[in-house]
Amino acid sequence: MLLSTRLTDTLGIRHPIISAPMAFAAGGKLAAAVSTAGALGLIGGGYGDAGWLQAEWKNAGNAPVGCGFITWALKKQPHLLDLALDHNPRAIFLSFGDPAAFAASIKSRGAKLICQVQTRRDAERAIDCGADIVVAQGSEAGGHGESRGTLTLVPEVADLIAAKSPSTLLCAAGGIADGRGLAAALALGADGVLVGSRLWASHEANVGPRMHAAALAVTGDETIRSQVMDLARKLDWPQRYTARVIRNAFIVKWHGREAALAEVADDEAAKYRKAWGEGDPEGSNTFVGEGVGLIHGIEPAAAIIARMVDEAAGRLGAASRSVRPE
Repeated sequence: MLLSTRLTDTLGIRHPIISAPMAFAAGGKLAAAVSTAGALGLIGGGYGDAGWLQAEWKNAGNAPVGCGFITWALKKQPHLLDLALDHNPRAIFLSFGDPAAFAASIKSRGAKLICQVQTRRDAERAIDCGADIVVAQGSEAGGHGESRGTLTLVPEVADLIAAKSPSTLLCAAGGIADGRGLAAALALGADGVLVGSRLWASHEANVGPRMHAAALAVTGDETIRSQVMDLARKLDWPQRYTARVIRNAFIVKWHGREAALAEVADDEAAKYRKAWGEGDPEGSNTFVGEGVGLIHGIEPAAAIIARMVDEAAGRLGAASRSVRPE
């Protein structure tokens, strides 16, 4: 089944879905699988590793994919943008920082500029920078974000776009893990969705079996927003952003004790890196959102996308049939 929107028309894809460029997890294999399934797959450039990026572009083969970057980290290694642009990406996705320094270069190379935002104020800035697509990310999302909820942020940004830049497209992100979320996003005024956690739980994602098992064992109640994992990794994240992860032994030990963690950061960073390398979901973190409670198995990306679209189309059709004028 197909759902045609301005997003599918603009990107030339069959389904109004973009996969989140999740750092480490979203490699070339996942991005290619998503694009081959009729959506748009993005490689997660994360904190910046040229060798890793080149390898993942190779893993994507000839699939039409894009690439995403953490904006504040990209500013430290701006040459990585040229590396990505040399692969003729369908889109470049920027989040967590002002996109102004990179917008012109991206658009001059023919790639769509996708800017993820967490506030209305940032959405306005993204529009001013020429974003082709704005992604309004609610706090339900896994990984880094802020405090606004998807349900109110998306229509508020939709109203802003309608008033200020009607040609700009809008995607919703945060807690969208099945067709109900896709249908709701379209009803809120979005042209499509960005999907993270549900595709993190796919065969093609760069995620170890213990991390997958940890996610399947919990509900959204067991997630938490925190900064302790960034302190432990000694990553220079701006203060405004926290990350949503599964509550585990590491979180229980350090959340609320950030000052104490900072005092032993060197030792904890070594422990965290070791646990991450071993795929230990208790000694490091499982980066998923509240939608984890809607995930009940690890599946191929294509199956996830097909079911999501079919369910959304069914929900939208049923809703239209159930509404009758008085």
